[in-house]
Amino acid sequence: MKIVARDIPPRSAWALEQAGVHPLLARLYAARGVQGKDELDDGLVRLLAPATLRGAREAAVLLADAIRDDKRLCIVADYDCDGATACAVAVRGLRLLGAKQVSYLVPDRVIDGYGLTPPIAERVAASGADVLITVDNGIASVEGVAAAKARGLAVLVTDHHLPGPALPAADVLVNPNQPGCEFESKSIAGVGVMFYVLLALRSELRARGVFDVATQPKLDALLPLVALGTVADVVRLDANNRRLVAQGLRRIRAGSMPAGIAALFKAAGRNAQAATTFDFGFALGPRINAAGRLADMTLGIECLLTEDAARADELARMLDGINRERRDIEGGMREQALMLAETLFDDSQALPAAISVFGADFHEGVVGIVASRLKDRFHRPAFVFAASAADGKSHELKGSGRSIPGFHLRDALDLVAKRHPGVLLRFGGHAMAAGCTVAEEHFETFERALAQVAMEWLDAAALTRRLDTDGPLAPEYLRVDLVDTLHREVWGQGFAPPTFSEEVEVISQRLVGEKHLALKLKHQGKPVDGIWFGHTEPLPPRVVIAFRLDADEWQGVRRVRFLVEGAEG
Repeated sequence: MKIVARDIPPRSAWALEQAGVHPLLARLYAARGVQGKDELDDGLVRLLAPATLRGAREAAVLLADAIRDDKRLCIVADYDCDGATACAVAVRGLRLLGAKQVSYLVPDRVIDGYGLTPPIAERVAASGADVLITVDNGIASVEGVAAAKARGLAVLVTDHHLPGPALPAADVLVNPNQPGCEFESKSIAGVGVMFYVLLALRSELRARGVFDVATQPKLDALLPLVALGTVADVVRLDANNRRLVAQGLRRIRAGSMPAGIAALFKAAGRNAQAATTFDFGFALGPRINAAGRLADMTLGIECLLTEDAARADELARMLDGINRERRDIEGGMREQALMLAETLFDDSQALPAAISVFGADFHEGVVGIVASRLKDRFHRPAFVFAASAADGKSHELKGSGRSIPGFHLRDALDLVAKRHPGVLLRFGGHAMAAGCTVAEEHFETFERALAQVAMEWLDAAALTRRLDTDGPLAPEYLRVDLVDTLHREVWGQGFAPPTFSEEVEVISQRLVGEKHLALKLKHQGKPVDGIWFGHTEPLPPRVVIAFRLDADEWQGVRRVRFLVEGAEG
């Protein structure tokens, strides 16, 4: 591992300090590209205008007409947290804005696969719906949209994924990544796209005289859901996404949130009054995602829709139980996947540039998480495959991949498909995460082809694990109040949480729980506790470490501790 301190533009840091930003925060923000305090303004008025999102105006007209005519609207959602929150935002928002007949449908991961397929379109039509609205999917659903149109449905696609070579022939497409869209936030999550459609719809209804500024529904009540889905989907937190997340966190901390979000905080043992992006990404998001991985995402969506606190608590406890089951399954799969990956090389061989593994007993709902673990362990693009559990499709392998910086996973799959026609039955995704389906007989061809592309695209520097940090931490900042200040800020993908690095003295170390290293350190002459989760190898007496700040409590006293992220060497 190579630990590298970020550059801190001195002029930006100085300008932020002069504007009243805390010196430590000024340094952190400057290192992340923030040049002035106005960029830190997270007010709603600073959000990008819906008018710049291509298709939003047309979507607003379509939906306003449907509400006027009392049409039946059906939301088709994805089965991850972004899809679940987008569905909840759509249902809640459309009802707020006057729609009386709103239902939803979530494809089953195993039976239906991803997105709006022709069978899903048939089910929506059979339900009696007039308008089909996709959230967090649909941009690649050319056949599904055609099937829906053939059944007489009006189709609105809202999505944020990268489009394929052909766009679906929907009545309206809203996607910042479609050709010709000038919306600056290309990283907005699916839930954010739907929120923007609702903003445009409200504006259209105002123009029609249905509401005025004083009587219009307040859509900001949806922002806790937008914030949760945005962080859980690990999209890049550009300025607009950070504002959406900050607004959602502010409302949650003030106690203003859907009953389901409050219940999920309770089930996860987290304090909503001190909510952080970490809670979204590592506590609430996984519990909602678990429903789509192992059970039925309807549970997650119902939890986010219900206004009954007792019902929300019941659903949150169910989601918590499913998530515990998911962790058990993941643990066994992770160990097996690591062993399979280690068979790909030995001491005399270099690690392949990309890793693909398949286990006959793997659960297809957990392959993405295990791929992420492999990627973290080996610092290689990684795909994990499981046999499809759908009837008659056991010969198909469903894979999920995670990537490293410098390797665009969806583009790599596209190149594999061009070089080896017929190997990939389906594929799609983003730069850092993607999915695909291959016939079992073609798995080894895929494995070699992906590794070949990775070997061509990635050089030695890219294949060396690099941990960017914020450099040394001045001892005067080892304060619990500053830890709390840092935790309240919006950090995440593309706006990394503060991680510091410097040489420390290791006073003592011991294993706890057989898999974590508890440390007594001396940092610039001052004692401090540390812990390295998931690490068992002992450290030398003096070592350069990368660490995040945390606070733990012992006998009623809160103290700063280091969460070790890595060590150089």
